[in-house]
Amino acid sequence: MGDRFGTRTRLVTALLSRQSLGLLTATIVLVVGTTVTPPAALTVEGQRTLAVFLSALVLWLTRPVPYVVSSILSVTLLFVLGTVSSFSAAATGFTSTLVFFLLLLLLLGDATTSVGLDRQLARRVLTADSTPRRALRSVAGSVLALALVMPSAMARAVTFIPIVKQLTAAFELDADSGFESAAFLILGHVNPIASMALMTGGGMALVTSEIIATSVRPITWVDWAVLMLPPTILLYTLAALCAGLFAIGDEEMKMTTDMKNATQLETDGNGTTTLTREQRLVGIVLSGAVVTWIVGSFVGLPTVLPAVAAVVVLSIPSVGVITAEDIADVSWGIIFLIGAMLSILDVMEATGTITAVIDVLARWIPFAVLAPWQIVAVLIAIAVGIRIMFSTGSAAIVVALPIVLEFASVFGIDRLFLALAVLLVVGSTTILPFNTTAVLVSMDRGPLSHRDIASFGLVTMGLSLGVATVSWLVYWPLVT
Repeated sequence: MGDRFGTRTRLVTALLSRQSLGLLTATIVLVVGTTVTPPAALTVEGQRTLAVFLSALVLWLTRPVPYVVSSILSVTLLFVLGTVSSFSAAATGFTSTLVFFLLLLLLLGDATTSVGLDRQLARRVLTADSTPRRALRSVAGSVLALALVMPSAMARAVTFIPIVKQLTAAFELDADSGFESAAFLILGHVNPIASMALMTGGGMALVTSEIIATSVRPITWVDWAVLMLPPTILLYTLAALCAGLFAIGDEEMKMTTDMKNATQLETDGNGTTTLTREQRLVGIVLSGAVVTWIVGSFVGLPTVLPAVAAVVVLSIPSVGVITAEDIADVSWGIIFLIGAMLSILDVMEATGTITAVIDVLARWIPFAVLAPWQIVAVLIAIAVGIRIMFSTGSAAIVVALPIVLEFASVFGIDRLFLALAVLLVVGSTTILPFNTTAVLVSMDRGPLSHRDIASFGLVTMGLSLGVATVSWLVYWPLVT
């Protein structure tokens, strides 16, 4: 009797799980969207495309199946339901430069981690200072410096977590001390902000630059650096200072003994203080790619070419840094999600679905009576709302930004400034732990609570709104 009751309970729990409900909801949305008569504003193809988009969105949010499966399914449905004339037309997003560029950057980031270059760089730029507060500033500065060569906030967080743990032990602080809390806020919340400084800094910047290039105007690596480097550094600095407020005053203590803990910090890990052959090769190749991106911005060289060359060099047998195992370990789910979303957006554009959605939203929200700054505030609020639902910023950007830019074109808002402002705000907003992988890891390995995550996420969002406003009104008009 008890076993039967337990089996029934487990069955009910499984049926009511988020994944099961998500799968059921996606199925209902798809069936309704493909069987009911479309409203006057939509064609049959447009309604079916919207149904595929909404069902895919539910699957991505609830994840009853892996991203790869749900992404392939959504593209296939575009063709099966007759929204396009061929499967190749349904999968146009996978031919985008963005998909290949993101794959290449992920491989380069993994190469940096696999050879231990990230840890070497962290030890070289991080010095063990005499007080926790100075050490906290060193951690913040080191994470920002490492972001210039490592396009992965997650990898940077994993690199610095053991260093923070060692510093906490060196200062003889409690595991839940203010110093450690502030450091983990930097690694979780503040660290991803650094990825927005360069076009090649991470998925969010790369997705935004591609959408800008296809929807607004061409943008080069140098253009991006000029537009985004100063605002990002300002936002990063302000957020790091706010995180530092968590370090309480009585932790301003001198390190004891003969700094043996600092020595341990600099030499632990692989036990070497000199770069290995693989580390030197990866460093040289990455430096060459950065130089080529800068030079290519002036001579019209496609940004993807230096990344291709770097990956090829690191993959040849005599080097062997990037292997088949590294390629297998790439985050294919995110790559397929972005490819599928771009494909859906192309079909939505072709069938007039986006225009119809904008018309409907315009009836609900009185955009016509709003001032331009109020329209911008509403559009950013829409983007933030979408951001909170996603586990990655790049996925939220690829969904929200095209819709927001369509509104901007209708109401005469500067689309370049709006795209950059949306990136700053979306990239700095983490309310739920799963919104950012770096935050999730920091919460798992550090002393942060759900309340800490949400409250500091609101702080960084507020700071990003302030920096975006100043950039829009003062800085971006000066450099464009």
